[in-house]
Amino acid sequence: MVAQEIIRRLSGIVGKDNVRASEEDRRVYSYDGTSTWMHMPDLVVFPTETAHVEAVLKVANEAKIPVTPRGGGTNVSGGSVPIRGGIALVMTKMNRILGIDPGNLSATVQAGVVLMDLQKALAAKNLFFPPDPQSFLGATMGGIISENAGGPVCLKYGVTKQYILGIKAVLPTGRTIQFGGITLKNVVGYDLVSLLTGSEGTLAVITEAVLRLMPMPPARKTIIALFDDLPRSGETVSAILDAGTVPAKIELLDNWVVRNINRITGMGLPEEAAAMLMFECDGAEEMVAHDSEKVIGVCRAMGATGVIIAKDAQQAQAYWKARSAGFAAVFSAAPTVLAEDVTVPRTRMAEFIRRVTDICKRADLEVTVIGHAGDGNLHPSVMTDQRDPAHFERAKRAIDEIIEAAIEFGGVLSGEHGIGLEKQKFMRRTQDPTFIEIMKQIKRIFDPNGILNPGKIWED
Repeated sequence: MVAQEIIRRLSGIVGKDNVRASEEDRRVYSYDGTSTWMHMPDLVVFPTETAHVEAVLKVANEAKIPVTPRGGGTNVSGGSVPIRGGIALVMTKMNRILGIDPGNLSATVQAGVVLMDLQKALAAKNLFFPPDPQSFLGATMGGIISENAGGPVCLKYGVTKQYILGIKAVLPTGRTIQFGGITLKNVVGYDLVSLLTGSEGTLAVITEAVLRLMPMPPARKTIIALFDDLPRSGETVSAILDAGTVPAKIELLDNWVVRNINRITGMGLPEEAAAMLMFECDGAEEMVAHDSEKVIGVCRAMGATGVIIAKDAQQAQAYWKARSAGFAAVFSAAPTVLAEDVTVPRTRMAEFIRRVTDICKRADLEVTVIGHAGDGNLHPSVMTDQRDPAHFERAKRAIDEIIEAAIEFGGVLSGEHGIGLEKQKFMRRTQDPTFIEIMKQIKRIFDPNGILNPGKIWED
């Protein structure tokens, strides 16, 4: 437990109301978006400015108290679970948009800004921040940067690291550093902005960021294609890209996901097909018309049993709102859900999907596949129950096989959710030991006492 003297000092820094020690408060910050990890912090601290973060980290570093930075807690890697106890440093009160600069296509935000709030503010100026994790209603910018989050539009626009120009962050020793800047081009020294982006809160606490923005596309069109074979839908993705068209989004939902989205939303998506591909084409009017025709033509040539075109922006928004409910549909369908986040080469996606279904069929397990098919980032999810040890063990073995298959096919452990606690055991199996040792050496430079988000990424 954290000593009373430490609590007194922290209360003097952030105010008594921003230091919480009750069991109820600690329990709220003991878990994240996963269904398998929970560990209570000893103390919950809410900074409201960078100076608070500096002072809190100085106290923690001196006393060697673990500190776990946290935003909205929507991550699904166990990355914001305070596995070593200590302080949960919750950044949600640092939630101001500090400035939007349309002339330089940039914005400066605090770490606790919720992505949805940012997008609303940007839309008023006909701008947007392309990375779009499906947890946008609660995900905060500090967490999005720390996880190098992705989302549906990453196919065309890229992931978070392509849109971070500068970061203000506090080192575990309490020193604030400005990484990067406000310009699009910046090749001064090592790219430490990219190093912090995706570091999962293990190197520094991000307090502010300068974001690169894009103008809002003038036109969009949403298309849904239905298939009677799940792997065939995966093959269609490569065929569309081979045809020279790059939609903004290509999303894959299997029949199980579609039925369960309908269950929780009442949306009424078509349930007769084995798989559904959702597309969004964006850009100039003539380009959207051209790309949409290409998408529809390829889908039909690949055997789509039906094609639906959203009649207007309102209907398109309803379809994408239903898609964003996909993970809620998955996680509400079983007591425990083992949801994976792997990326495989697009050309091997159909083969990987077949392997996933075969693995789970042999183990008599219910599995569903949802994902950002355009960039090969899939989320196979196995339904189980931790209270049934035999079933849970079968499910864990199946997940191991699924991840091993992704690596076999030339893929990677994570496309957008990070390693956190969920995938530590796979790091040593799949990564060069030198790679892991380099990361550990970098960690020691930033965090000599090892206080910041300890126990994550690699197994200590």
